[in-house]
Amino acid sequence: MGALFFPILMILIAMFSIQFGASIAKSLFPLIGAGATSGLRLFFASLILLVIWRPWKSPLNKRARWSILIYGISLGLMNLFFYLALERIPLGIVVALEFTGPLGVALLQSKNRFDFLWAFLAALGLYLILPFHSLSPNLDLLGILWALGAGVFWGLYIIFGQKAGQNENLGAVTSLGMLVAALVVLPFAFFLNSTQSLSVRIFPLAILVAILSSALPYSLEMIALKKIHSKTFGILMSLEPAIATLMGYWNLNESLTLTQLTALTCIVLASLGAALNIHQKDNIHEPSN
Repeated sequence: MGALFFPILMILIAMFSIQFGASIAKSLFPLIGAGATSGLRLFFASLILLVIWRPWKSPLNKRARWSILIYGISLGLMNLFFYLALERIPLGIVVALEFTGPLGVALLQSKNRFDFLWAFLAALGLYLILPFHSLSPNLDLLGILWALGAGVFWGLYIIFGQKAGQNENLGAVTSLGMLVAALVVLPFAFFLNSTQSLSVRIFPLAILVAILSSALPYSLEMIALKKIHSKTFGILMSLEPAIATLMGYWNLNESLTLTQLTALTCIVLASLGAALNIHQKDNIHEPSN
């Protein structure tokens, strides 16, 4: 048990760091918009990770390069869509909806007889969130669609991240993927948002968001995954929507209705159930947003 304490602590710190960083990022939206915030986060995070992991010291094979390219594109669009969703709906709901991506990948890869139960719980959670019935509170539909889109790209990120990480240095893969993500998102970021309010005074906060939301948690997760099984990691990750809800309430004054909390619980339980069915170790970590 003692050997697991520090890796589990690292993962918990990483999850709180990601969601705290997201709550800070939301404070930048009124100033520069969600798109520009996403672009700056990825840009500064890529610089930090390049310095930490120095990927130029780890030659990659040609097949890995193509996987890293798609992995980075997926990572970039996942982050952009996440911030566009966060601009419109509460943090806890965004993370819960985004979890449908990795959950879908897990269910497609598993053949356990209980899969139908996890799929049912996820579908029930979505039903309770979508604003098409009397039970659902009034949530912005475009925000919901952005969050579901982030989930799709999270699923692709996992698939191609695993391919890119086979027999490669995970630090090099992550840092190069982050660089690709930054190059993909920055043009969209400044197209979506006015740059009139952008100034160097915003950079310190953007760098803090990059550290909290990317550089620190990704590095902690990679270290922790060397010491624990991916099943344990997946079980812990299923707590992330709940952590996001706490951060949204604490740092953004976002409170959820009973129906929304029920929906979030359904998705957390579905994610937990799918994680318990993992039988083999993944090749790359799966950080959110």
